[in-house]
Amino acid sequence: MTSPADNLPGHADVRTEGSTDALPLSPALGATLDAAKMPRRSTLVDRRVLRITAVSVVLGIGAALIAKILTMLIGLITNLVFYGRVSTAFSSPADAVPHLGWWVVLIPALGGVIVGFMARWGSRAIRGHGIPEAMEQVLLNESKIPPRITFLKPISSAIAIGTGGPFGAEGPIIATGGALGSLIGQILKVTGSERKVLLAAGAAAGMSAIFSAPIASVVLAVELLLFELRPRSLIPVALACVAATGMRYVLMGTAPVFQMPVLASPGGWALAIYVLIGAVVGLLSVWTTRIVYGIEDWFEELPIHWMWWPAIGGVVVGVVGYFAPLTLGVGYSNIEDILNGRLTLSALAFLCVMKFLSWSISLGSGTSGGTLAPLFTIGGALGAVAGIGIAAIAPHFGVDPRIAALVGMAAIFAGASRALLTAVVFAFETTAQPAGLLPLLGGCTAAYLISALMMRNTIMTEKIARRGVRVPAEYAADYLDQVIVGDACAREVVTLKTTQTLAEVRRWLNESTPESLHQGFPVVDEGGHVQGVLTRRSLLDPQWHYTLTLGELVTRPPIAVNESHSLREAADHMVAESVGRLVVVSKDDPHKLVGILTRGDILAAHGRRLREARHSSRYLRFRDGLKPRPEDAPAGARKGTGHVAE
Repeated sequence: MTSPADNLPGHADVRTEGSTDALPLSPALGATLDAAKMPRRSTLVDRRVLRITAVSVVLGIGAALIAKILTMLIGLITNLVFYGRVSTAFSSPADAVPHLGWWVVLIPALGGVIVGFMARWGSRAIRGHGIPEAMEQVLLNESKIPPRITFLKPISSAIAIGTGGPFGAEGPIIATGGALGSLIGQILKVTGSERKVLLAAGAAAGMSAIFSAPIASVVLAVELLLFELRPRSLIPVALACVAATGMRYVLMGTAPVFQMPVLASPGGWALAIYVLIGAVVGLLSVWTTRIVYGIEDWFEELPIHWMWWPAIGGVVVGVVGYFAPLTLGVGYSNIEDILNGRLTLSALAFLCVMKFLSWSISLGSGTSGGTLAPLFTIGGALGAVAGIGIAAIAPHFGVDPRIAALVGMAAIFAGASRALLTAVVFAFETTAQPAGLLPLLGGCTAAYLISALMMRNTIMTEKIARRGVRVPAEYAADYLDQVIVGDACAREVVTLKTTQTLAEVRRWLNESTPESLHQGFPVVDEGGHVQGVLTRRSLLDPQWHYTLTLGELVTRPPIAVNESHSLREAADHMVAESVGRLVVVSKDDPHKLVGILTRGDILAAHGRRLREARHSSRYLRFRDGLKPRPEDAPAGARKGTGHVAE
C-alpha cells in the first residue's frame, strides 16, 4: 500500500528518495536484516595491496635509474661549465675556481636565469626543494602532481646544481620520484589513498637510490608524506626502497655513502656531551629555518619579477664560491671530510658560515635544489667545531669530534624538519657507524625537543602552512578503532510498531514526553524483529496521510551495524550511506535489535580519551595507603555517564 501523496506531482517517492537521516527498510523480514547493508570488516591488506606493491617495486627500480641519470646529468653540466670537458663523472666545482677567477660568479647566475625561465614558462612548482610541494599535493590534491614535473624538476635541479648551486641531489630526486609515482597513479585506475602510496614509494625510492639508506627512506615517507603507519602503505613503500637500493648496488656499489673508520663507543660523560651538542644544534636549526624564510620574504618584496630571483641568488652563490670554493655544488665530499676529521677548526667554521650564507640566499631566491646535503654540511661542521673545542678543553670527557660531527649533521635535520627517526636512521645507514647510534638518538631527540618547543612549523611545512595548509604533526592510533559499537550504543531504545498509524504516533510525539524527544525511532514487527528506523522529521511530514501505518513507510533494506564492529567502521559506514544513526544488531543473532548508534554516541566515545589526556590525579598516596580517595577519581568514574542522544 502506498500513500495517496505518492501520485501527486513534485512529491518524492519514498521508495527511491529515502531521507538521508532515516534508515529505509522493506516490510518483509526476509528483505530487511537479511539484506541489511553492513560495514566491511577492516583488514590489514587485500589483493589491491599486492597490485600496488608490484607497481611500487617497478617504480623503485625506475627511481633508481632516474637517480643515476640525474647524477650523471649534474656531472655533465659541472664538467662542461667549469672545466670545458664532456664527462658525466661527479666532479666538484671547487677545483676550477683558481683557474676561472671572478668568472665563477657568472656561472651560477646563468644557471639561475635558466631555472627562472623554466619556472616561468614550464611550471612554478619546480622552485624550491620539492618536499613541501609534494606534501601539499598529498594533503590537498589527492596526490596528483602535474606530469611535466617528472622531467622539469630533475632538469632544472641538474642545471642549478651543475652550475654551482649549493644543493644536494637528494631533494630533486625525491620530488622526481614522487612525481613519477603520482603520474603512474594517475594513469592506473587507483584510489586517492593508493596514489598517495605510489607517490611516497617513488619519493622514498629516490632517496634510497641516492644515499643507499632504505630504512631511513621508509621512515621519511612515513614522517613527511604518508602521515600514517599502516601495512597497506608501509609494505609497498618498503619494497620500493629495497628495489631502489638493490639497483643502486648494481649501478654504484654497496659501500656507505659517507665512509668512516670504526670508532670506539662513547662513555657516559661523552654521551651527555653529545646530547648537549644536539640541543645546541637544535636551537640553531630553529634559527636556520627562520632565517631561510625571512630571506624568502625579503625576495617577495623585490620590485622585479620572481623569474629573475634565482639569478640574483646565483650571483651570491658565485661571490661566496669565489672566496669559499668548497661551498659550490652538492658537497658530499665535504660531508665525508667533516665526518672523518680532515678539516681544521678554522676551515670548519669558515665552511659552516659560508655554506649557510650561500645556501640560504639561493634557496630563498626560489631556485631548484635540495636541503638535506646543505643541512648536513652546516650541522656536521657545527658539531665538529663543538667536538674539537670540548676535546681540547676537557679531554677527560672522551669526546670524539667525529662522532660530534655525526650528531651535529643529524641533529640539524631532526630540528629543522622534525623527522626524528629519519635523521637518526639516516646518519647510521649512510656511515655504518654503530658507535654513533646512541649519541645520535640522544642528540637528535634533544634537537627535536628544542624545535618542538620553539617552532610551530618546520622547514618542510612553513611554506605550505603560510598558504593555509594544515600539516599533521602527530600520528596516533585511531581511538575509534579501539572501541566497539556494543560499548557505545544506546541499549535502552524506544521502539515503534509497524502496525501503529501515523495519527497515533503523531499524538504521542506531541505529548513531548522524554521518550518521544528522540530524533530517530527503530520500527519493529509483531515478532520483535527490527524493520528499520524512522526519523521524527519523517513521522511529522505532512505529505504522509495520518491513516498510513509505519510499516507502509519503509521500503529498503536497513543500514545496520553489528555490536562487535568498531566505532571507526561504524562511522565510515554512516558517511558512506549518508545516515545519522545505525541499527545495532546482536553478534549472535543478526535479527535481534540490541540498540541504536548515533553520531552523538560516536562523539561521546571520545570522552574517555579526553579524560585520559587532560585529567591529572594521584592514585597512590603513601600517607593514606594504597586505596585511592574518591575525589581523585575522574569525574566519569564518580558519576554515572548516561547515553548522549542526538
